[in-house]
Amino acid sequence: MVEDSEDDAELLLLLLGQAGYEIKSERVDSAGSLAKALNQKWDIVISDHSMPHFSGAEALKTVRALDTEVPFIFVSGTIGEEVAANAMRNGAQDYVMKSNLKRLAPAVQRELKDAAERKERKRLDRRVQQLERYEAIGRLVGGIAHDFNNMVGAILGWAELGFDESKPKSGLHDRFQKIRDQSLRAGKLTSKLLTFAGGRALQPRKINLNVLIEEEMSLISRLIGEGIKVRILAAPDLKVTLADPTQIEQVIMNLCLNARDAMEQGGEMVIETQNVELGPDFCREHCVDPPGSYVLLRVSDTGVGIDSATMEHIFEPFFTTKQIGKGTGLGLATLYGVVKQHGGFVFAESKVGIGSSFRVYLRVSTGSHEHLEIRDDDERPRGSETILLAEDHEGLRETAREMLEALGYRVLVASDGGNALELFTANAKQIDLVVMDVVMPVLSGPEAYLEMAALKPGVRVVFTTGYTPKAKALTSMLEKGGVILQKPYSLTSLSQMVRGALEFPLPG
Repeated sequence: MVEDSEDDAELLLLLLGQAGYEIKSERVDSAGSLAKALNQKWDIVISDHSMPHFSGAEALKTVRALDTEVPFIFVSGTIGEEVAANAMRNGAQDYVMKSNLKRLAPAVQRELKDAAERKERKRLDRRVQQLERYEAIGRLVGGIAHDFNNMVGAILGWAELGFDESKPKSGLHDRFQKIRDQSLRAGKLTSKLLTFAGGRALQPRKINLNVLIEEEMSLISRLIGEGIKVRILAAPDLKVTLADPTQIEQVIMNLCLNARDAMEQGGEMVIETQNVELGPDFCREHCVDPPGSYVLLRVSDTGVGIDSATMEHIFEPFFTTKQIGKGTGLGLATLYGVVKQHGGFVFAESKVGIGSSFRVYLRVSTGSHEHLEIRDDDERPRGSETILLAEDHEGLRETAREMLEALGYRVLVASDGGNALELFTANAKQIDLVVMDVVMPVLSGPEAYLEMAALKPGVRVVFTTGYTPKAKALTSMLEKGGVILQKPYSLTSLSQMVRGALEFPLPG
């Protein structure tokens, strides 16, 4: 309230109180007291126009210099039409004559409503811009990581072949080992980038988040340490969701480790699950779709919190507030990509000095939890069948051919989907298995496979992929029994996947 008359100010506050407003107010009558008062956030400013030592025009100028959004209403007994018009041009929202104060409450109500709507529009615009920024970053990251992934795969393949062929305990053997180890590290990095870009092929199954949390807790407890209390609030009737368990385990782990890092001096972490119904209003307010039944995973901490400027960027790749060497900035970006690709969404809330809360929503499915089978990672089964290998990256195609031949298989090689279909058509009777990239020129892997299956129903297939921007066709292949081998793949994982596909054919 910019008003030199204490009685006039009391009258205006009385009228607003009678209109139903609960008011916190401060009266000022000078430039200095106004500037000091503006250190707080106000919902509305009401100002006299003509005062002995301070004018309403100066007050408006001061307010607008510090806050362009707060509604500003003049209440005056002397303001003329021309002066009022100038005031509106300079940023005032309305003026009320002291001789007609019955207009005050409706004017305040209208301006508060308009201000709330402007604020909401800006919030939604920021949310849309943020989503568009993530999409653009995802396309850039996905394209680069896809090419890099193929190169890493070729290097890993040559290193594994060299490691196997070199003399144990020799210098050469040791160097191949180091190249292999670094290739695997590089592969994990590109894997995180591709997850953010939404290009990782999912292998979903029905999972109960409570089961995954229970399975992960022994590892999480060791990583978190004794200074942090962990509480688990698991909904006993939690429904299942259709998701890739390996990816969701990574989501749980990332959230818990981030919470741990926010509580270096100790604190409390709460891991919670719920069944929730999201209505149209919620979805519209948060720019998400569709409404319906979801399972909620919430991880909260009592840590240092995150300021609003940082919150705008927390899901971007390589954005981190941690010291150099303490993190890659890919944890939350990976989480964002996983949740988005599952058709869910994630929200973060935080207050500096109080803590943070991350909420992950995943669509509800039917049925019960499906346990993941664990196999021996060191086993390298061999065979003698004929395999059609289709890969458009020359280096990776050559290493994959040599690895398959080293395992005892006879290999036919194609450089794109069209070439693969031609080779299959000419050799369909001899070919026992097709190993093909998903994204290839001429015909994609799923497109080529559909043509092959028409020629030879039930032909077995392993799809290799590092980046699958459009995975709907691939999803239908997986539902029919196809399998995915993620790039970059090792000799061990290739041998296991090929043998498994040969021994367990696709359903007819």
